[in-house]
Amino acid sequence: MTQDKTAPTSEIILVVGGGISGLTSALEAAEVGYEVFLVEKEASLGGRVAQLNKYFPKLCPPTCGLEINFRRVKENPLIKVFTLTEVEKVEGGPGNYHVTLRINPRYVNDNITGYDDLEESLQTEIPNEFNLGINTTKGLYVPHEMAFPYKYVISPKIIGTRDADRIKEDLPEGAVDLEAQPKTMTVNVGAIIWATGWVPYDATRIDNLGFGKFDNVITNMMMERYASPSGPTCGKIFRPSDKKAPQSVAFVQCAGSRDENHLPYCSYICCMASLKQATYIREQHPDTKVYIFYIDLRTPGQRYEKFYKQIKEDENIFFIKGKVAEITEHPDSKNLTVVAENAVTGEKIHQTVEMVVLATGMQPTAKDNPLPADLQYDENGFIVNNLDKGGMFAAGCANKPLDVVSSNQSATGMALRAIQTLVNRQEG
Repeated sequence: MTQDKTAPTSEIILVVGGGISGLTSALEAAEVGYEVFLVEKEASLGGRVAQLNKYFPKLCPPTCGLEINFRRVKENPLIKVFTLTEVEKVEGGPGNYHVTLRINPRYVNDNITGYDDLEESLQTEIPNEFNLGINTTKGLYVPHEMAFPYKYVISPKIIGTRDADRIKEDLPEGAVDLEAQPKTMTVNVGAIIWATGWVPYDATRIDNLGFGKFDNVITNMMMERYASPSGPTCGKIFRPSDKKAPQSVAFVQCAGSRDENHLPYCSYICCMASLKQATYIREQHPDTKVYIFYIDLRTPGQRYEKFYKQIKEDENIFFIKGKVAEITEHPDSKNLTVVAENAVTGEKIHQTVEMVVLATGMQPTAKDNPLPADLQYDENGFIVNNLDKGGMFAAGCANKPLDVVSSNQSATGMALRAIQTLVNRQEG
């Protein structure tokens, strides 16, 4: 489409996605003087990083990075945050996009109190999505303890139930609107940064590894929630089947990654995530043996390689080079046998452990939910940046698999690209 060079240029930048990449892009643009609309489909900001127990490079909890960014967002009048909001349509071109936003209701106003007394009377339990379904939550809730903005929301899943009526009856008059409908609004922006992030690959699709069939097979993101002090177990790592500390744990690398039947690419972070999670287990359970089954271990950069060497020195962590073919369960004990062929010795291994962690890869959010804009995607669903065309840019894991540090670097770069779009339009 030929762009009208005479069309007025908006100096607003739209950032879609409120995870670490979106936050970084928004802040970088706003702190040099550009107005930013930050749109997030969930009820609070933070994205995947908020779900982690610790993240590289400093192995600090998410609070150490996110809280600073939340404060910067709150204090910057140039950033306007829209939560529970999705992009429905994008029209126009660089410098002059007309974007239709859909703002979904919270069903409850921002100032309610007294939920602690009300919680016990609610009956419906719904899966806690922030904790990946490990536990449940009630229908009126704050998404998690670090949520920003820290506001209650009523789940659409309880609308029409007795619980919803009880919430309306017990909270102050006017605090709850169970008939609230989504609203739409159109904004005019000059550039768009897509920071739509990633989702964990659906491990139930990997039939031979037992996720969803065997209680003690979990995913790497579930391990983050188990290990987190804010998680469903208050940071205690145990077997889901009997709540006992595991005496042996196997990590299965490339669970669905580098596989033509699932994700054909390397997700970049999985090896380091498993090495990090091995330290979670060893810190809590010093006698637990950890077995890491891998195809190739990828530890990019000097700092990550140093971390890997430290892990290898642990006498209770064992590395086995071989792709896992199958996981079976012992019905009585709920123990698991991991079957693999050692790629070095050729020996077929049957390793029995009490718990298995699948290192599932990252799939771009846009893979199953294409964005309503004129964007290019690669064969795996990642957004391809057309830097010559300009105007719209993908940051972080919307563009390719990245760790937190690299996502921040990408987000900064795309903020500069967005600013360059506006400057070029003004000068042209």
